[in-house]
Amino acid sequence: MLESGRRGPGEEPRSFRAGRGELNRQLSATLAAQRRNRAARNRQQAARARHDMRAWQVERRKRTRHLIELGGLVVKAGVVDLTGDDRAIILGALLLMADRLQSDQGERARALWSAKGKQAFEADPTAHKGIDRPDPAARR
Repeated sequence: MLESGRRGPGEEPRSFRAGRGELNRQLSATLAAQRRNRAARNRQQAARARHDMRAWQVERRKRTRHLIELGGLVVKAGVVDLTGDDRAIILGALLLMADRLQSDQGERARALWSAKGKQAFEADPTAHKGIDRPDPAARR
């Protein structure tokens, strides 16, 4: 004899009875797949955000790196220690240097300071190319 599907007013369809029905299994599988897809999408969006290389971000990173390297040169020259990290003194000294470079003595000052800087770079191998740490390739 075939079952009709319901045996009374409180009986649910066979497909939902005690979680054993095929429809319930398919629904559970669909929800699990949806959770996995959402997690994968979130991981992919997070990875894209970390490695977003828009032109303005690349330029900003280049500028930031350049400014950090210039600040490192100020520290390497000992200016920060000599001035007690007084930014007004440091700025004043840099302004005097700019005035000197714009004056009639600019070429002489440029040649003198360039020679002195090259000598300092040669004396300190970590100062070469504006980095404060040893070359990572040298560690291999």
